[in-house]
Amino acid sequence: MAGSDCSFEALRRCLSDGVPPGRSDEDSVRRQWWAALSVLQDDLLLPLGPQQGVWLASPLPALYEPALLRQLQGWVWAPPELKDLLQSSAPLLPSGGAVPSASGGFQRLALADGDGTDPVLLLITPKLQIAMALVGSPQGRRLVVRFDPPTLSAALTLLDERLQQSDPEQGQALRRTIQSLGGLQSDEGQSQMFWPLLAERLAAMAPSVTLQPLVHRASDTTNAAGPSSELALLEALTHEVRTPLATIRTLIRSLLRRSDLSDLVRKRLHQIDGECSEQIDRFGLIFLAAELQREPAAEQEQRGLARTDLSQLLRQLEPLWQQQLERRALLLELTLAPELPLVLSDPARLETVLGGLMDRFSRGLPGGSRVQLSLQPAGARLKLRLSALNLQAPDADSGLERDQLQERVGPVLSWNPGTGSLQLSRQATQRLFHSLGGRLAERSGNDLTVFFPVAATEP
Repeated sequence: MAGSDCSFEALRRCLSDGVPPGRSDEDSVRRQWWAALSVLQDDLLLPLGPQQGVWLASPLPALYEPALLRQLQGWVWAPPELKDLLQSSAPLLPSGGAVPSASGGFQRLALADGDGTDPVLLLITPKLQIAMALVGSPQGRRLVVRFDPPTLSAALTLLDERLQQSDPEQGQALRRTIQSLGGLQSDEGQSQMFWPLLAERLAAMAPSVTLQPLVHRASDTTNAAGPSSELALLEALTHEVRTPLATIRTLIRSLLRRSDLSDLVRKRLHQIDGECSEQIDRFGLIFLAAELQREPAAEQEQRGLARTDLSQLLRQLEPLWQQQLERRALLLELTLAPELPLVLSDPARLETVLGGLMDRFSRGLPGGSRVQLSLQPAGARLKLRLSALNLQAPDADSGLERDQLQERVGPVLSWNPGTGSLQLSRQATQRLFHSLGGRLAERSGNDLTVFFPVAATEP
């Protein structure tokens, strides 16, 4: 961008000026970001009641409370690749609600090269003014939160200059709105309240085995545009979805410890817990697929595989899958050949990927179907087969028709417009299993097989 540096990287430097370096990794700092958004909206902003104001965010709409989105005027800078996602895939946003229209929610603007994808939020109302951002290099990450008027004024000036250069009409609209709100002011009480409330939120969050940190690679900086940028945003989006689900699951499990719950309430809480876990793992798998998509092919080939007892892993997963399928009125039948050898795979990720395969296979099957899962020898490999029986419409082509309905959404996801289901594409699933030493063969949507190489017998 010509003239002065009005990039979002410059904005992050402005907000972090004078702030000590961070020591967090990506996973923990993303938790801090989500907890900070919860504190800002639930504990600080909503109790103030209806009010006018503005918010500016990148690369995703940080605010998600419907009441706030109706009251406040917003500007969101996002990569061009994300425009369609913001418009047509609103259920992926943390609120699960629809993206507001420009007149009632926010204006969409384009990020430029060099802006980066770390989240930033600047919010100005007559009673509350705050700026938040994630900054720092890997293993040196930090959540920055500023309430002081000099820093907020400098941030607003930078964003005003950016709009004057890129979209003067929007720049004038921002200026008029800011002027109508009055001068910036510092409320020491809000600053003192924020950090203890943030600590309480973080204490209530439970980690998930699939909340894995983002991977920052040197190759990403040289290929910031196009698919790499889209995948980075998909990784960030999965974090924003999984973190509140992990919080909900923690609260549910704390309630389940009570002894005064009725059987019906306890049953419903277990159902909610199961749904949260299922979606956490589902989006965790999407994250793994996006991470793998950005990983150089040479590194994928060099990934170490270890001796893995696949039959034992399937026995461990069987009760969980039984519960998952029962919620969809499906049955599971597991058949294991006796005395099966070990296979070569990545045991740390295999459980997550197998869970995603079961979800992908069973999603969309009509109630009453029986999912048959078998594991048996096949020469120098073990053959893991998934098939579906007793379908309400047992047409041999039904699985193919189900596949033909799928539409690609970027390099990782596919979407079924008939059901609204979003899941990993066939290509992304095949690539995941390849990284685990397996080979996926899918003859139709109702019959697929994964071959794993048998591990050599130890001397």
